[in-house]
Amino acid sequence: MDIEFSPELEQFRDEVRAVIRAKLPDDLRRKVQHEHDGLNYLDITRWHAIMFEQGGWSCPSWPREYGGPGWSYEQQYIFERELEINDAPPLSIFSAGMVGPALIEFGTEDQRERFLPGLANGEIRLCQGYSEPNAGSDLASLQCKAVRDGDDYVINGTKIWTTDAQHSNWMFGLFRTDSSGKKQHGITVLLVDMAMPGLTVSPIETFEGGDELNQTFFDDVRVPVANRLGEQDKGWSIAKYILGMERFGSANLSRSMATLQRLKVIASEEPAQGGRLIDDTAFAQELAKAEIALRQIELSEQRFLFGPGGPDAMGFEASLLKVRGTEVQQQIMGLMIEAIGAYGHLALDDQPGGDSNAVLAGPEASEYAATMFFNLRKGTIWGGSTEVQKNIIAKAVLGL
Repeated sequence: MDIEFSPELEQFRDEVRAVIRAKLPDDLRRKVQHEHDGLNYLDITRWHAIMFEQGGWSCPSWPREYGGPGWSYEQQYIFERELEINDAPPLSIFSAGMVGPALIEFGTEDQRERFLPGLANGEIRLCQGYSEPNAGSDLASLQCKAVRDGDDYVINGTKIWTTDAQHSNWMFGLFRTDSSGKKQHGITVLLVDMAMPGLTVSPIETFEGGDELNQTFFDDVRVPVANRLGEQDKGWSIAKYILGMERFGSANLSRSMATLQRLKVIASEEPAQGGRLIDDTAFAQELAKAEIALRQIELSEQRFLFGPGGPDAMGFEASLLKVRGTEVQQQIMGLMIEAIGAYGHLALDDQPGGDSNAVLAGPEASEYAATMFFNLRKGTIWGGSTEVQKNIIAKAVLGL
């Protein structure tokens, strides 16, 4: 399957491309072009607000009645692709792509009225309270407890790898409300105000020096029952719904395609053995393998999105895309590091004590490429490790 879009959709593509190119601030474009994976929450919030002002483009999958643009699956696909190939930052996966749709699907009307406007305009900044020190890929083993006390739940325990918790004002999390049955039973989804007493955020520095990860501690944190999404003890189905969207988004196909194009430009300009790097047979073969793999993922993605049932029928397919998408993403960044060589170790700004006026010595993408390379090593872990995803695929397809 290789989809051909109608003239109307191609016109829509032209309109989206024109808006992105006109509205995207130069400093954000430059960071994306240089493979910056550390856009801070102010950058993301600023771009989110710009897209919201276009008529709810900050939440492209939402219906009009909830503040979105009411786009078809084809329009959403085109929009996401145009964001990446035009060097725009990604939209927040937590608010627009995960919690918003979950509220629309499972929330009460009061919850939609309370949360959706803030998610759409960026006033509500979310973090995800899923993983725990002993419950990562085996998420159903989580033990952070929420005990019902009148009109509140009282939470005690900890969450880990909480991305951007220090910049978030709300958390959507999974909490243990019953331990008497199967581990998938007794899990409840709660929306937690990060300003509540007893909640502490402790930073975790990543290998490449990033500061987006945290451990979050709960000490008698009280959360109103009104902030519960869905029924008590039956949150696992909601968790799987949200994880499916995270895994689909983790494939990052459009971003990998944009990175590959930048890599081709660099390889066409970098010298190697008296010629150009792109003329080196071994390097060119690896480049071709990566491009073929991306094309395979693209065709599979189109088949899943635009086939019978569309995204609503996706199950193990999200895991399949997540596995291959993150593997190829790492493969391409490995080639990027090989292409820029020693320049990949030079980060000139956004570093403690760094010189923001320094002149870039190597190719443009070299400014943040090493940071991106190391950060993406965890791509095959977040949202469920590759090993777990393969088990899901084997169970669904082979019945194992």
